[in-house]
Amino acid sequence: MSRSKRKNPVRGITTSESEKADKVAAHRRVRRRVKTVIQSPPESETETLPHERELSNPWAMAKDGKARFDPVRHRELLRK
Repeated sequence: MSRSKRKNPVRGITTSESEKADKVAAHRRVRRRVKTVIQSPPESETETLPHERELSNPWAMAKDGKARFDPVRHRELLRK
């Protein structure tokens, strides 16, 4: 595995390698809110569980998405 290469020339836009901490916090918020909704007495029959997008913003996380790069010009980015 020391010589493994990327199959697709795609990387994150910013210098952050991972969004793991942001995703852990967002999922914890969702689980906590779902737990309180389930345990509280129902106010109406149509009460719904919160959606993950209501509690977190994916654009506020560490990376701003992914972008393609030229594998010929940036050979060092193909290394894993």
